[in-house]
Amino acid sequence: MGDSDHRQTLERYWRALGDRDFDAVRGMFADDVVVEWPQSGERFVGKESCINVFANYPGGSPKVLSIRRILGEGNLWITEAEMEYPDAKRYQTVGITEFRDGKIVHEVDYFAEPFPAPEWRMQWVDRD
Repeated sequence: MGDSDHRQTLERYWRALGDRDFDAVRGMFADDVVVEWPQSGERFVGKESCINVFANYPGGSPKVLSIRRILGEGNLWITEAEMEYPDAKRYQTVGITEFRDGKIVHEVDYFAEPFPAPEWRMQWVDRD
């Protein structure tokens, strides 16, 4: 599987998560996939465990509002995205994804709420 295939898989994956298309997600995961959320200390092992977490998210899975960029090479890829949760809060998300034999085998996600830039830094902010 080439780099463009991995990029396309990630585009489909993030879209499928937001659309709650868990059959599509299931098809992209390796059976022994591991999904980690370090901020909460959670680690989900196995395709069905991961799908169950996504499918049972209170209020529905977060929606992917936009994908800022997808970067990678070989079997290691990074996605930056903006997500909206059922409570209407938006988060910036970074997903680090590893592939094996064309399937997602490991994903580590970080989530951060946007916040206003402090006034003291404004003089250095690029406004373009």
